[in-house]
Amino acid sequence: MVRRTKEEAQETRNRLLDTAEHVFNERGVSRTSLAEIAEAAGLTRGAIYWHFKNKLDLFNAMMERVTLPMEEMTEGFADPTLSDPVACIRNQSIAILKSIDSNPQMQRVFDIMTHKCEYVDDMAPLRERHLEGRTDCVMHVEEGFRNAIKLGRLPKSVNPKLAAIGLHALIDGLIMNWLLDPKYFSFARDAETMIDSYLRGLAATPAATPKKAKSAAA
Repeated sequence: MVRRTKEEAQETRNRLLDTAEHVFNERGVSRTSLAEIAEAAGLTRGAIYWHFKNKLDLFNAMMERVTLPMEEMTEGFADPTLSDPVACIRNQSIAILKSIDSNPQMQRVFDIMTHKCEYVDDMAPLRERHLEGRTDCVMHVEEGFRNAIKLGRLPKSVNPKLAAIGLHALIDGLIMNWLLDPKYFSFARDAETMIDSYLRGLAATPAATPKKAKSAAA
């Protein structure tokens, strides 16, 4: 009996989270209350407050059910045994874009987080989570680019931190724009070209031009 009760509680929790995804996606986070989510799920206010203490608690639980695109960037880029860190970064970047194209739940959650949630009031802590995720991603990619420079896979003139920030901005921006209009371009078709264009640009980065000494005044 206890086991069945736990299973029913988990089913109720999942039902509430599934409903929250769809309601947040339709109405936006700030315009949706926990009571409205409970009603849409066909449950009572008591049921939703038994599982979640507030909207932020529910939102975090919803986010934890998916791995967001940029959270997939791993620490392995700085592995000294990697012979080609750039190829590793390339492959993972392309995989991230293609995963968005084929994962409706990830699409919904990322769309809610980027387009339908204001980082104010009770949702303000989400801004810190977003920034932490960005910082971690950039740090891992920077380590990969730094390793690639040591191995001669990228020119020494490349600034690894700025290159990592640029790649993050490219992927993040592509996903946000695609979510606004999925018919505008196709990740399944175009992901390789988009990432390769950026990485080829890094590989072609010219050496810094030495500054000319100022001529002495006549």
